[in-house]
Amino acid sequence: MGIFTPNKVISPTTFRLILLGEAVIFLVIWLTSTLKVLPQPGEVFSALGGLWRGGIGTELFTSFGLFLQSLGLATLLSLGLAYLTVLPIFRPLALVISRGRFLSLVGFSVVFMLAFGSDRPVKLAMMTLGISVFLLTSFLAIIAEIPRSQYDYARTLRLSEWRVVWEVVIRGPLDKVFDAIRQNAAIGWTLLPMVEALYRSEGGLGVQLDIERKYFHMDKVFAIQLLVLAVGLLQDYALGLLRQIVCPWADLNKERSDA
Repeated sequence: MGIFTPNKVISPTTFRLILLGEAVIFLVIWLTSTLKVLPQPGEVFSALGGLWRGGIGTELFTSFGLFLQSLGLATLLSLGLAYLTVLPIFRPLALVISRGRFLSLVGFSVVFMLAFGSDRPVKLAMMTLGISVFLLTSFLAIIAEIPRSQYDYARTLRLSEWRVVWEVVIRGPLDKVFDAIRQNAAIGWTLLPMVEALYRSEGGLGVQLDIERKYFHMDKVFAIQLLVLAVGLLQDYALGLLRQIVCPWADLNKERSDA
């Protein structure tokens, strides 16, 4: 069968059928699982309904607001620093900061608390730093992958070096920048529960998740995770739609290459 042939190109319809089949298999495994720690789908959706009636929507709004703020700040800071690497003096700094992705945020929590005082600025600073180091790594890779021929071609058009930066470094790979943001935005949702569990004054999904985990309410834990997954998928779709609006040429180029 073609679906078991390496490097085989399949149609979108075939892809959807495979996805549906795998989803059914996953659901069957979930329904027939004998693991006591794994709640049944009915229990998860029932817990989700109870949480929603109990006001989990407010916690979601709080967490999503923190996430959007931190993602926006991280994007501006990381993208600005990545673009500044066209100046050699900023390249070592950007390289050192990008290596911060190997560090644990928990170790800096006391530093952030002493520096910012209240919970909201501390959470925002930790989230922004945590997302920024990964975004910066992706942005630097995008700039490094720009072919030297594009710089040379822009110079043959008698463009100034700053105009070359605008056309080649900023405008050219803008679609890839959106892809990097989409990929790294998920890191924010990974960091969010930890940050909110450390600083609990404003509440949020992280606090709720930590409470339910401590009392082994696994149906509610899975329900919150399912809620985060749904929001994350909607967020990813929105970013993809924004990419299509801002960079319509990217998909045109892809269609031509596929043809």
